[in-house]
Amino acid sequence: MKLQGMFVAAATPFDHTGAIYRAKVQHNFEKWSRTQVAGFLVGAMAGEGPLLGDDEKAELFRLAGKWIPEDRVFLADVSAEGVHKAAKMARIAAEAGAKAVVSLPPHEYRNAMSGRVDAAGESQALFFRALADRSPVPVVIFNAPLVTGMELPAETAGLLAEHPNVAGIIESGAQAARVAQIRECARKEFAVLAGSEGQVWEALKAGANGAALAFASAAPYAAIAIWEAFRTREEEAGVDWQARISHPAMLVTEMYGVAGLKHAMDLNGYYGGPPRLPFVALDGERKREIEEAFRDLKG
Repeated sequence: MKLQGMFVAAATPFDHTGAIYRAKVQHNFEKWSRTQVAGFLVGAMAGEGPLLGDDEKAELFRLAGKWIPEDRVFLADVSAEGVHKAAKMARIAAEAGAKAVVSLPPHEYRNAMSGRVDAAGESQALFFRALADRSPVPVVIFNAPLVTGMELPAETAGLLAEHPNVAGIIESGAQAARVAQIRECARKEFAVLAGSEGQVWEALKAGANGAALAFASAAPYAAIAIWEAFRTREEEAGVDWQARISHPAMLVTEMYGVAGLKHAMDLNGYYGGPPRLPFVALDGERKREIEEAFRDLKG
């Protein structure tokens, strides 16, 4: 398994009742797979993973495994507060065809998990070591301090990288600087993926192997363009594409979240559909703002 290139942090399609829309899961994966994306992150924040029950997430993994081509990397988000639940979901994901699993650090008890590699912070590292011991497929750490309220130190990532079943990390914090720090601490084979859209080019230049982006659910070609510019060492093109995606990506992540992302997907021929409660669809003014921002980012 090679964690390299652009990954779609996949949105989850729901119908008007809030149920997983199976036919549209197939539609999206088939359409995304016509592009050169490296793979997919399924059931994470962009996929409204925290709003899915365990049975629903298992169903989503099975559906994704059915429609993701064998030559793409299927990453399954198994984030949980406890090792036993995360490991159980990892086994389900592996049976569905996932090539690796992804987890946020447990954060409900974050006051006891400060991230230091000492007394309290050892709990954070212990979670990933224990999950890696129990998972039938490699584990990828998801460092998302805006979500968890805590930062996994680069030194901790470096120590976890020594575990033979910990394959990499998705960085959605201050990623360019963090990527460079992790590169100093971790073995060369340890993959680092950028996890937020605002610094993709800078993260790649700092040593990232690629990115896993919610924005790519709506505009995978634009995400791929940044990767191709990096791969072919076209600095001007990379800087240009980073500038092009920054505002649209901010609208469908930081400002309007899943509802904005799904509207952008509808604009580009993917199925976004309604977000799941308690999220609500956007009003007309916000929709028009996204339509204007994505005018030049059609598939």
